[in-house]
Amino acid sequence: MRVGLFITCLTDTLYPDSGKATVAVLERLGHDVVVPAEQTCCGQMHANSGYEAEAMPLIRNFVRAFGGGDLDAVVAPSGSCVAMVRHHYPRLAAEAGDAALVDAVAALAPRVFELTEFLVGELGVEDVGASYPHRVAYHPSCHGLRVLRLGDAPLRLLRNVDGIELLELEEAEACCGFGGTFAVKNADVSAAMLADKVRAVLGSGAEVCAATDSSCLMHIGGALRRGRTGVRAVHIAEILAAEEAG
Repeated sequence: MRVGLFITCLTDTLYPDSGKATVAVLERLGHDVVVPAEQTCCGQMHANSGYEAEAMPLIRNFVRAFGGGDLDAVVAPSGSCVAMVRHHYPRLAAEAGDAALVDAVAALAPRVFELTEFLVGELGVEDVGASYPHRVAYHPSCHGLRVLRLGDAPLRLLRNVDGIELLELEEAEACCGFGGTFAVKNADVSAAMLADKVRAVLGSGAEVCAATDSSCLMHIGGALRRGRTGVRAVHIAEILAAEEAG
């Protein structure tokens, strides 16, 4: 299968290891991964902040970058960015009154997937041959949980990682408080939500907090580092790509 890597802004600029890990997992499974150089931001930050008109050039560029017809699927290590494409592009294209864009989005959006939903839901793969001998707690990000409805796909993949000790995270489905610009505009509320999430992570006894979104991991990981807890925030793609000896 020919798969386009939708790298996303945060991965490209701050967390490239999760992008590299996504490629490693897909190539290990025998897929041809291509990275369209013309891709930029998907426009999520603009649209979520009320600047929908400013998001339109980015939406059109995304369609040009990934909608050429030579890709069987587009995969990203970010549930929130995939949610933007699948759930908001159709409405924004329609509201722009651009019939050609509406058709292009309708053809492309259903082929855009978050990594774990692609592996489990599209490929039917739950064991990617990973080895990661660490104690891990999984945080289900809001977009993956409530918009994409990933269900237990990430957990099914993690359970098949050799050597892993998967620990239960108390109130796992509670938001970590990041929410993009929410953390900036509502800093006090965000910090309180983050404190609850960090207490749950530490209470689990985990060495590693894993998630499908680098945005959540940036928020949680920052608090874990500032508190000198010794617990790391690691993207699930990096765990699935790992081949550590036990």
